[in-house]
Amino acid sequence: MNTRQVGPFQVNPIGLGCMNICPVYGTPPSEADAQKLLLTALDEGVDFLDTAALYGFGESERIIGKTLSGKRSQFTLASKCGLHGVDVKGDGKKVRVLDGRPETLRATCENSLRSLKTDVIDLYYLHRWDKSVPIEDSVGMLSDLVRAGKIRTIGLSEVSAQTLRKAHAVHPITALQTEYSLWTRNPEIAVLDACRELGITFVSFSPLARKFLCGDLKDTSALLSTDWRHTSPRFHAEHYAKNLQLLDPYLAIARDLACTPAQLALAWVLHQAPHIVTIPGTSRIAHLKDNMGALTIKLSLETLARLDQAINQHNVSGNRYNELASSEVDTEVF
Repeated sequence: MNTRQVGPFQVNPIGLGCMNICPVYGTPPSEADAQKLLLTALDEGVDFLDTAALYGFGESERIIGKTLSGKRSQFTLASKCGLHGVDVKGDGKKVRVLDGRPETLRATCENSLRSLKTDVIDLYYLHRWDKSVPIEDSVGMLSDLVRAGKIRTIGLSEVSAQTLRKAHAVHPITALQTEYSLWTRNPEIAVLDACRELGITFVSFSPLARKFLCGDLKDTSALLSTDWRHTSPRFHAEHYAKNLQLLDPYLAIARDLACTPAQLALAWVLHQAPHIVTIPGTSRIAHLKDNMGALTIKLSLETLARLDQAINQHNVSGNRYNELASSEVDTEVF
């Protein structure tokens, strides 16, 4: 199997994002089905699992720990801090909180270690930069956790090249994670080059454009009211109608290559640079197996040019995040 490097770890270029085993996109799988998905992922060669304290307010980490603690040597484990759930009113209902204070990050890490049933997390991301806390302070605490043996390496999520460089000066950053796909090209502004220059792995999340590039999400009004995509302007009716018009030439390329649309989207991401890995999420075993088929797809320069012309930052309609979510990220924008 061809692998790519994430710091000291060699991993399959296609990992598994574990947000989907929680209620974010539609109805989540049962816990039993989530466990089957995780075990199948290992059987299919997935050896890079990505979760976070935020996902299901700890449920994703708990299920991974319960299911895979006995197979810990078989995969590289990534999780995140800085966004988590807090029971503010004392009524048992948690709300999402952004908090990058060092003491909070330490406590979150301890909780995650217990949930994941592990002594150490291989790659620990700052999920979002809390702009009320200097990035140097948050990364300084993560550096302390490395020295304490709680985590092995440090990552950042949704930050700019400038912030990445500030953080890297405090402690070597192993990976930077942000959204990257045919319809989200922001990393091409500066972050991809900064990662290449500094020897940092770029981890692409939502490489399937939150199912848009799978080609079968035609009516967003059918999504559950709790589905996260309702918060994204790109999925609002006025924008989505325009975005659907981009699919026909894209789907034609998939047909020409005799691959699925999802495989084409993943292959495109992996063809952009050798320092990129990607972590598509899914709750279905069939989709997981289909995704792994992207590893065998070779794209010619002509095909890459066709894809770039079909879907790009100039013809996608709508912002990827709403105003609140945009305020919490530090990524460059076109």
